[in-house]
Amino acid sequence: METTIMWGIRTWTVLLTAVSAGACGAAQADSGGEASSQEEFVRVINVETVTLETAPFIEEMRLTAVAVANQDVMLAAEERGVVRVLYAERGARVNPGDKIAKIDDGVLSAQVDQARAAAELSAQTWDRRRRLWEQDEVGSEIAYLEARFGAEQAEASLAALEERLARTVIRAPFGGVLEDRFVDVGAMVSPGEPIARLVDLDPVKVFAGVPERYATDVRIGANAIMSFDALGEDVYEAPIRYVGSTVDPQNRTFPIEVEVPNPSGAIKPQMVADMGVTRRQVESAVVVPQDALVRVEDGYVLYIVVGAEDGPVAEVRVVELGPTRRNLVVIERGVSGGERLVVVGQRSLAHGDRVNVVNSGQ
Repeated sequence: METTIMWGIRTWTVLLTAVSAGACGAAQADSGGEASSQEEFVRVINVETVTLETAPFIEEMRLTAVAVANQDVMLAAEERGVVRVLYAERGARVNPGDKIAKIDDGVLSAQVDQARAAAELSAQTWDRRRRLWEQDEVGSEIAYLEARFGAEQAEASLAALEERLARTVIRAPFGGVLEDRFVDVGAMVSPGEPIARLVDLDPVKVFAGVPERYATDVRIGANAIMSFDALGEDVYEAPIRYVGSTVDPQNRTFPIEVEVPNPSGAIKPQMVADMGVTRRQVESAVVVPQDALVRVEDGYVLYIVVGAEDGPVAEVRVVELGPTRRNLVVIERGVSGGERLVVVGQRSLAHGDRVNVVNSGQ
């Protein structure tokens, strides 16, 4: 009986040991599988890249500009009278010297005729007095001088009246478009009263205000590129012809002016333009899209694709930014030409991530 009990105890001990060993083995097998699966999982991110190249880069200042007419004047009456004739309608194109309007000249014409007769009489009197005094020594020196100055005075009076008569016809001082007309036939006008508005639109002047911090960067002859929202994608290019010498105390800017050919008249006065002015040029620069930059606490970084034993990976680069133009920025330090820059997917990357390049360009 005792022998039987001891044999049973030994049997249960062996069975329990076996079960425990099996359980431990199963647990260890499960733990090893999970570790193995974790080691096999690697994050791979799809990205698009471009190959960096060095090229000349022009830094621009972006300014808001306004177009104005080359010449815009009010034509005014120079004599008093009634408007008798209008030679040009509103919107008509005129050349220099063309007639615009005519003021009644009846009284002045009569005065001119009277002055011309007086001038002829004075001229003949002077001629006879001169011959008598200089050749025959007849008469007095006073009569000689009176005849001389009388003739000169009559001639000057005639010239003044002829000038006033000519001013009864209002003429275009330059070629352009008759933008507006302020009188009709029969209207009474006085000297200085506006008759019409004449505008010259070819070329047009474009003015912009430059912030004072760029005072040393703008010079006459620098290139300016303009586009007008109202004219679509048309681009105009012209050199700066004027740079202001003083700063406006209200907005802390100084004016610049460019002249743009406008043969079709598409650019109209007071149109707003987006102007880019060349500030400086870098002959050999690494230029990247601003969208490729990732903002970090200490500045900006870029991600470069580099080769590794297990495939391409992303490498983070801290960069130093240079001048910008529109959506482009020069990288002063951190990357170089020939490297592959991540331009799509960079915001999901971390240093050392495996990448799959799905599209590559320059």
